[in-house]
Amino acid sequence: MCTGDCAKCLGITLIPLAVLCTLANILLFFPGGKVVDKNEHITDEVWYFGGIVGSGLLMIFPALVFLGLKNNDCCGCCGNESCGKRFAMFSSIIFAAVGVLGAGYCFALSAVALNKGPKCEIGQQWVYPFQNGDYLSNHTIWDKCKSPENIVPWNLTLFSLLLVMSGIQAVLCGIQVVNGLLGTICGDCKCCGCCGVSNYVFLLSFCVLMHLIS
Repeated sequence: MCTGDCAKCLGITLIPLAVLCTLANILLFFPGGKVVDKNEHITDEVWYFGGIVGSGLLMIFPALVFLGLKNNDCCGCCGNESCGKRFAMFSSIIFAAVGVLGAGYCFALSAVALNKGPKCEIGQQWVYPFQNGDYLSNHTIWDKCKSPENIVPWNLTLFSLLLVMSGIQAVLCGIQVVNGLLGTICGDCKCCGCCGVSNYVFLLSFCVLMHLIS
């Protein structure tokens, strides 16, 4: 696989993930699928826009850059196509790093929100009734939340989706960092004779990365 083709594949995958993360964050503004009377009744972490900004907007820019790398030769770098492609692949590393930061921001917020639990009504007060994720393995205490209805499974599902999708985004951007380094050194497979070596190193790096994550 050429480094440009690989980047394009990553970009195609990142765009729907960014859209889904944005939608998940928007849905969190409607606890239990309903409009709340006051903004203070919405879980604090929702207002940090982890899915909208971190895994949404900040992920669109790297995705668009990755999509265009296959045909981007940076104006041939003064007539030198190989040099232009190498510079384009090098610049993609910077955008990939931005993507990792955005996904990491969303991942961290989602993890905090899952551990903290949702904000809900207990009696006449709106508080966080759960501590240190104790509600995750004990569904019987979900009844503490009287309002909004079904707020616990609602927040749990959406923040879990954000956690998983942002984690995938971070991995994909990490892969592009490796792919971008290979493209910087070798250029695209049409520009030099190291395409076979690039494939081997890329696949080896990917396997090592997936092993570390698991």
